Amino acid sequence: MLKLLYVASEASPFVKTGGLGDVAGSLPKELKKQNIDVRVVIPKYSTIAEQYRSNMKNIYSGSLKIAWREKYFGIETLKHNNVTFYFIDNEDYFKRDGYYGYDDDDERFTFFCRAVLSMLPIIDFWPDIINLNDWQTGLVSVFLKLNYMHKEKYQNIKTVYTIHNLKYQGIFPKRILTDVLGLDNKYFDNGDLEFYNNINFMKGGIIYSDALTTVSHSYASEIQNPYFGEQLDGILKMRSKDLTGILNGIDYTEYNPETDPHIFFQYTIANAIEKKIENKVALQQKLGLPINRKIPVIAFISRLVEAKGIDLLIRILDELLQYEDIQFVLLGTGDYKYEEWFRSLQWRFPKKVSVNTSFDENLAHQIYAASSLFIMPSRYEPCGIGQMIALRYGSVPIVHAVGGLRDTVFPYDSYTNSGNGFVFNNYNAHELLFSIKRALEKSNDIILRRRIIENAMSSDYSWTGSAKQYKMIYEDLAKKYLD
Repeated sequence: MLKLLYVASEASPFVKTGGLGDVAGSLPKELKKQNIDVRVVIPKYSTIAEQYRSNMKNIYSGSLKIAWREKYFGIETLKHNNVTFYFIDNEDYFKRDGYYGYDDDDERFTFFCRAVLSMLPIIDFWPDIINLNDWQTGLVSVFLKLNYMHKEKYQNIKTVYTIHNLKYQGIFPKRILTDVLGLDNKYFDNGDLEFYNNINFMKGGIIYSDALTTVSHSYASEIQNPYFGEQLDGILKMRSKDLTGILNGIDYTEYNPETDPHIFFQYTIANAIEKKIENKVALQQKLGLPINRKIPVIAFISRLVEAKGIDLLIRILDELLQYEDIQFVLLGTGDYKYEEWFRSLQWRFPKKVSVNTSFDENLAHQIYAASSLFIMPSRYEPCGIGQMIALRYGSVPIVHAVGGLRDTVFPYDSYTNSGNGFVFNNYNAHELLFSIKRALEKSNDIILRRRIIENAMSSDYSWTGSAKQYKMIYEDLAKKYLD
């Protein structure tokens, strides 16, 4: 049986700030079903809910050297959804209100990466493959190749490095190479870790890992070009033969309108139109919007940052709300300037707009179930999960044709009855506006609306297919090096 250690800086349900948390929480569960002995390791953050912390078992307490520092090193474990999780414990690094964005993030995640490799003889688990995720784990491959190859049991371990978002790379001052990483300056001078006179954790992961993946087919191609490549496109193009795009999935047990306990009324494909109307009425009542069974509800659930296409929405929403009979519901937090703009939009259109600047899992599910249309006008989107959830709940997505959005949402064609949403190709406010108006026009035809919803809800973006692709990469990599 193939042995896999899945390493991430977050995993649902213990901690989640974005898509990585969803992936690290749900992909290992599916890999387990496909006969892989998978274990997951994340930091033990103090914000992990007490219901999980109280059931963790301490299996090691000791110390670990980080360059010249001697730091406490603990390992705790817990089984969840039939998957064994390990938690790396050090309160100096992980007993904080947040997860990222601290001045010592370089030291925190250097400690985590060293702890991952140091824990293997303690837990007596020797993986064939270690799957790493994003910049926080990139140094595992670096340390494995530079510091552990003289130890026999480490020599056959191969690494897969998954890039969830190339924009966030873990860039720190040059001085940390010796002071924190404990590595010789030659690894800066030869370019392995050097990035415009800084140290780049993600670059190290890309160079030292045996295989690379990213979270959609289109994104794998896009990041090899300067516009999306975030100044790493040259290295990624050099390693293009080792780079595979595998679309993320969503957990179909968590996101299932037939059984979802969060929504007002559960439903199937067969009765989706009628039940979505009932959900809409309940949501209107909850949010204080005028109750109207016929009016389309357009949803936007997202972090409020520039990359999510907020500037396009700002350019069109006043016109759209002024001339179209719609309601607009937003859920998300982010940049203060965007939060304030949307609050002012609600003030201008109090009977048409509900702005909810918070994180509310219950409300998110209710919005997916109640909305007619779901907007994702992202400037770039490595994979995207929102559009997959929207499809699952029959909230027809309107997306910019980029990254994972291009790979999951296909333009509806009323002549062939193919497609599951609406797509605009150029990052342009007028194209977004045209796509929304076209979607509204199609939605007015009850027959077309039913067909589009059926197509949307029939789309399969569960983890099953994607997990099989990961398994193939793991097995090919293990076989290649065993041969």
